[in-house]
Amino acid sequence: MLIVMDKDATDAQIQGVVAKIESLGFEAQPMPGGERVAIAILRNPGPVDSALFVDMPGVIQAIPVSRPYKLVSREMNREDTVIHLPGLDLGRRHFVVIAGPCAVESETQAMTIALSVKAAGATIFRGGAYKPRTSPYSYQGMGKAGLKILKKVREETGLFIITEAVDQDSLKLVAEYADIIQIGARNMQNFSLLRCAGRTRKPVMLKRGMYATLDEWFMAAEYIMSEGNSQVILCERGVRTISEHARNLLDLATIPAV
Repeated sequence: MLIVMDKDATDAQIQGVVAKIESLGFEAQPMPGGERVAIAILRNPGPVDSALFVDMPGVIQAIPVSRPYKLVSREMNREDTVIHLPGLDLGRRHFVVIAGPCAVESETQAMTIALSVKAAGATIFRGGAYKPRTSPYSYQGMGKAGLKILKKVREETGLFIITEAVDQDSLKLVAEYADIIQIGARNMQNFSLLRCAGRTRKPVMLKRGMYATLDEWFMAAEYIMSEGNSQVILCERGVRTISEHARNLLDLATIPAV
């Protein structure tokens, strides 16, 4: 359920609704909007009676949410998400180019590519310091040394950095060095990692798993947002099909569906 507050609702009235929700054993998630605050009710096992809230001071509406995911749903928040980086907004129909190598292999390689993609119009540099591979014998990335190279790329080019965290240990380092944390397709349903990523309060790009339905993808994003982090970017990276002519099939039908 979503409790919509009046645009002139006071902090005391908002906290009163939060206290009421928590007294029922549920979790309250205030969501400031452009004109007013809405409060999401989370972790309720079943429907919540709207009559409990509609007569409270400052409340103008109590809206049931039918989707299994709450914070991700358009029912909960009709405004488009905008990710704010210093001097750059991702969203509001602003086209942003993210480019770079699959993996960071050396400082020379990363810096050469960074200068090239910046000249071509990119504003965010991607490169893997940690690389989850199908084979345990394949190149797994440079680790912390790669993150230090990415930091130098940002300092010398002004490009923002996005790179992948593959587990909770690498997440701590990625959150320290990167501007955006990437969760790869293989980790889309690594729920403990998603929760930890949500607690970093940094923007998180969540790639769709290669076999994931839209609802599964959205529920993965819900794990991040349920920790108080609304800065989630959904990345459609392609799904597995019976076709062998390409590694992944880009599911363009996802775009209007999302």
